Amino acid sequence: MISVIPVNVSIAHFMNIELTQHQGQTLAEVTGPPIQNPQEALEILINCAYQGAEKIIIHADQLMPDFFDLKTGIAGEILQKVSTYQLRLAIVGDFSQYSSKSLQDFIFESNKVGRVNFVASVEEAKARLCA
Repeated sequence: MISVIPVNVSIAHFMNIELTQHQGQTLAEVTGPPIQNPQEALEILINCAYQGAEKIIIHADQLMPDFFDLKTGIAGEILQKVSTYQLRLAIVGDFSQYSSKSLQDFIFESNKVGRVNFVASVEEAKARLCA
């Protein structure tokens, strides 16, 4: 089953949420323009959950650049929402481009816990989220 749901997360732009089944579980893959702020991220997460998907895939290039600068607190704010709403999230991208040791440690620890996963491909995201 695949369905695409356009979601208006702000007056400025639309995101698409593609719902798919993987190993009997509903996943949401979010596509569209970059998420502008933590409130938009929250709206997307809640919308995915409302659609029945508690496992969500977002591409790294959809996140505002400040997400990857841990000093801003944006990553922590968004990922706290993932935990609060008992969701699981996979962020797909090439994270080797970030040289910050604190960010690399954050990615390592997140992957170890498994609620939020930083992965290289959508296939890896699906495998981790449905494990």
